[in-house]
Amino acid sequence: MTKNDWLAHLEGLHPKGQAGIELGLERVRLVKAALGQTQHCPVIIVGGTNGKGSTCAYLESIIDRAGYRVGCYTSPHLLDYNERIRLNGKSVDDAALCAAFGRVEAARRAAGDIALTYFEFGTLAAWEVFAAAGVEAVILEVGLGGRLDAVNAYEPDVAIVTSVALDHTDWLGNDRESIGFEKAGIYRAGKPALCADPHPPQSLLDHAVAIGADLRLLGRDFGFERPAPEASENRLQWRWWCRSGDKLMKRSLAYPGLRGPTQLFNATVTLAALEAIADKLPITMQAIRPGLIETELAGRFQVIPGVPAIVLDVGHNPQAVKVLADNISSMGFFDRTHAVVGMLNDKDIAGALLPLKGKIDYWHAATLGGPRGTSSEALAAIIAAADLGGEVICHASPELAMQAAKGSATDSDRILAFGSFYTVAGALAALRKKT
Repeated sequence: MTKNDWLAHLEGLHPKGQAGIELGLERVRLVKAALGQTQHCPVIIVGGTNGKGSTCAYLESIIDRAGYRVGCYTSPHLLDYNERIRLNGKSVDDAALCAAFGRVEAARRAAGDIALTYFEFGTLAAWEVFAAAGVEAVILEVGLGGRLDAVNAYEPDVAIVTSVALDHTDWLGNDRESIGFEKAGIYRAGKPALCADPHPPQSLLDHAVAIGADLRLLGRDFGFERPAPEASENRLQWRWWCRSGDKLMKRSLAYPGLRGPTQLFNATVTLAALEAIADKLPITMQAIRPGLIETELAGRFQVIPGVPAIVLDVGHNPQAVKVLADNISSMGFFDRTHAVVGMLNDKDIAGALLPLKGKIDYWHAATLGGPRGTSSEALAAIIAAADLGGEVICHASPELAMQAAKGSATDSDRILAFGSFYTVAGALAALRKKT
């Protein structure tokens, strides 16, 4: 079977296909046992509403530069499924991926023909790839929530919750307390449990205490400092600090490679997590410094070189788009801003778009396909109802929306593509086409 054959098979296993969400650990644990999977190296699990992908990218980059073989599993992908499973920063090749799929399929059948979801099958296959490659560290990004997410079938040596905000409310609850409890489900008794949210929900704190996790909080156990505007010290650096027993460590560092002030939260918790497992995975500053600076991640306030300026961002909830709005406000002056936007219908679309009120001159609304997709006409109605300003043009896909935006923008304009991984993927596909 080819990779495309396998992906079609994965989609057909579950009644809801690729978009199928069925939380729970029983299915994945049964197949995991049938595979005989055992943990052979430090495991870092990363959850949270926003910032998971960036934090995983920092961890992967630093561990790679420290000379270890590192496997990283994230989701979703932008252009190719292989992006989800990386070995030292490089996407797994088709041969290794298909071999892993084959082993998972055999174990799934042996365990009773279990109907794994697309994400569950992929999670088990990722571990198979990492085991076959003999990695020395594994990074697993939570897909949805935490407590009942497939990656939680593995035992973390350190668990990170980056932030807690409203998203996936149909599955995780309608308030931060409910969501915080689900996110905290990745914490373990006696193991370092980090939270980079400056105001963590009480439910997260209570759960960590109840299970006896080694809870470490931003601002109390680790954090960062920026030089004051009037300070004479180097403004091109920030300071990371962390408590380790009775010691207070401080390090001055160049700003990380990923753009935006919120990246300091992600970089800070990354370093605190590595410090927490330094006995299992020693990392020196010689790896940390270039690892932070050279981290790259498509679709996270990614600025495409050239004119007009093009920004790609997968932000799709109010917290993420507020950060995006703040970031574009600091970019400098542009004559006009064109927004290419497509969103899924299980998101708070009106709440997510509100931070961009008055900031967009032309909205290129794009239809996203599938049962969770929102039509461009529905997006246009939401933009009008919220009185966000600007002219709205409807398109049948993100690719067509980006083509139209690029065709109408002048060199002194900028284009912003956001709202979903699908939107950014379509925009990237349009940009890569030769005109």
